Amino acid sequence: MAGPPFPAHAQTKEKRVGQKAAQAADIDRNGVLILTRSALLALDQANKTGNYTVLRDLGSPNFQANSAASLGDIFASQRNQGLDFSAVAVLEPQLTLLPQIEPNGMLHMAGFFPSAPLKVNFELLFEPVNRQWKIYGVSVNLTPGGPQAPETPAAVPVKPAGSGPPPKAPSLVVEPGKVKP
Repeated sequence: MAGPPFPAHAQTKEKRVGQKAAQAADIDRNGVLILTRSALLALDQANKTGNYTVLRDLGSPNFQANSAASLGDIFASQRNQGLDFSAVAVLEPQLTLLPQIEPNGMLHMAGFFPSAPLKVNFELLFEPVNRQWKIYGVSVNLTPGGPQAPETPAAVPVKPAGSGPPPKAPSLVVEPGKVKP
């Protein structure tokens, strides 16, 4: 994650007396796509180039408290692993936390892009600045995604077709609710 820790995570899940709860954000599907994709693609490009200046400049003033060099340090592990988030450009995100406005006024959402063999998991926090949502916090990782093929068992020799006697008929006839020998 870059930027200060997500304030929403510093609190317990229980609502304290007098504390406001998060409320659903008034943002449409296109707005979610634009914010999610632009933030994650900016991070992907920063990781690929090693230049975090644009990512920093897209952030809120609080996010910009990080220098481009410190953002490089924060995301060094992803950069060194050569992680690729470019699938976010074409896939639909699946939200696990619908966009909500936290009590501090920030827009918070989380989810994943169902890419294979690795899915891109994300959590984003945006701060309102001059009537625009600016990046405040970003967390991204990759986990196994998509259908996984079973491990290949040891090779079993396959007899060529036509060698040996034909297979015997099944010894059982199975019908719904009935078994006959």
